[in-house]
Amino acid sequence: MNDIKGGLVGFAVGDAIGVPIEFEDRKKLMKSPVTSLKGYGSYDVPKGVWSDDTSMTLATIDSIIKCKGINYNDIADRFCNWLNNAEYTATDEVFDIGITIKYALMRYWEDKSDATKCGGTSINENGNGSLMRMLPIAFYCYYKNLNKKEIFNIVKKVSSITHAHEISIMGCYIYVRYILFLLNKNDKITSYDMLKNIDYSEFFSHETIEKYNRILKSNIKKLKVDSIDSNGYIISTLESVIWIILNCNSYSQSIIGAINLGGDTDTIGAITGSIAGIIYGYKEIPKKWLKQMKRLDYLEQVATNFTNFLEQNKSR
Repeated sequence: MNDIKGGLVGFAVGDAIGVPIEFEDRKKLMKSPVTSLKGYGSYDVPKGVWSDDTSMTLATIDSIIKCKGINYNDIADRFCNWLNNAEYTATDEVFDIGITIKYALMRYWEDKSDATKCGGTSINENGNGSLMRMLPIAFYCYYKNLNKKEIFNIVKKVSSITHAHEISIMGCYIYVRYILFLLNKNDKITSYDMLKNIDYSEFFSHETIEKYNRILKSNIKKLKVDSIDSNGYIISTLESVIWIILNCNSYSQSIIGAINLGGDTDTIGAITGSIAGIIYGYKEIPKKWLKQMKRLDYLEQVATNFTNFLEQNKSR
């Protein structure tokens, strides 16, 4: 339970603390770092409000529970319910919608035939919009004890609802495999080493694999902060998250480090929060942050429901 609760709530807190400073310049943040939840910054919402990252993650969890497994069209239906009806939001308000996500869901809404055929396929459609909602898939793959081919197939199809390019799929696959190594009780450094030893050529082209060389072929931990780009490109986001995780030693330090990189702060904060929440546990999320979160009881109930479902249907 602690892994799912820590991961999910840790994700939402990282998202919420990053929301008010999205697009902020790193140099400005380094001079005056943000270390607490704030409101009414980049968006006209109060403190403790999560963005599309958490909403789509909650929609994915809801679908898995209701369908008793992975149903790609149902996941897309729930994404549309979020987009059109503000379901899974903190304040009944939708904001910060990625263009690739918006157009993919519009394509799906028009015919509702196969959600996995609706994602963007252009090289320019490799934002972090599918990476940011992949946490439930990692938990599902862990409890179902899936093999690497099964993991790849699910990750590919879930990503392809909105982001179908190979670069996006590989980024999601790297993230899911890292979470799985952690859930199998490996520490963060060992998990990173294991990540680098995977044979990605089984599923991905050499050209795409090379784009992730800074993560997979070198030690990203040793890079200088100035070489880390904290923008919305999936590779940059994944590099930022792993760099922060490897260089920080607590949940709060990880979140503060992540959001003060600037740029796409809500997504980088959220994904960092998911990993840090698993590594350090729910109890390490600062209580003062939890108290300021909107709908905390709802988030905790979702974590409980998801845990109960996965425990009852596990194949481990």
